[in-house]
Amino acid sequence: MSKDMAANKTSNGKKHVEQGKELLKRHHRLTFRLNDLEMKALAKYYKKYKVKNHARFLRETIMYAILKKFDEDYPTLFEVPEPVKDNEPKLF
Repeated sequence: MSKDMAANKTSNGKKHVEQGKELLKRHHRLTFRLNDLEMKALAKYYKKYKVKNHARFLRETIMYAILKKFDEDYPTLFEVPEPVKDNEPKLF
């Protein structure tokens, strides 16, 4: 392998890494409000579980819920029947 090819390979790798970093930068701001009870519960959770990075905690918690819902709603090849609960009346 020539020096030019080796230099090209590393520079392309660096470009790829830089493009990946640019995709991961957070440009969008999201704000929301909590009532007093919600804020008190959140503060208690932060203290009890020693959460230091509040923004990271909220971001990861929200994204976990979203990705979990996407996973549950993913189309399947066969329809999976809902489990029957014992306390529901049986019609047939």
